Amino acid sequence: MKYIPIDELEVYKLAMEIGEEIWAVVDKWPEFPKKVVGEQFCEAGDSIASNISEAHGRYHYKDKKNFCFFSRGSLLESKTWLKKSHNRNLVDDETHARIHDQLRRCHYLLNQYIKSIGNSKDGNDKVQESDTPIYGLASNFDNFNDFQ
Repeated sequence: MKYIPIDELEVYKLAMEIGEEIWAVVDKWPEFPKKVVGEQFCEAGDSIASNISEAHGRYHYKDKKNFCFFSRGSLLESKTWLKKSHNRNLVDDETHARIHDQLRRCHYLLNQYIKSIGNSKDGNDKVQESDTPIYGLASNFDNFNDFQ
């Protein structure tokens, strides 16, 4: 089984981009919304990548999966803060669409990453090497409808 550095994981790279994108958007907001909504939006966005990092550093498959589930929860929390920001006219339509698309792609990649982690049924507790590009944008991504 081949070790893959975290900086080469597509899901991690995209999660890092999302955190930076959210930071750049929130940094321009007035003080009150920045404090009330922005801090939580930034924390949720940054937590996507940080939990993927934590998962990647774990040995046992259950630990890896748990931190990936935390990451997915942070991703969905980020989606909520994005929607609230848009509803409160803090984020314009174009920015909303761009970040929403990034979150959608990351959700898909994160689900693929979770599926690739071994389990006790197959007797393997490490990440499996795949024939497809490692957590890349597979051709069936456009059909991924779990994240609206």
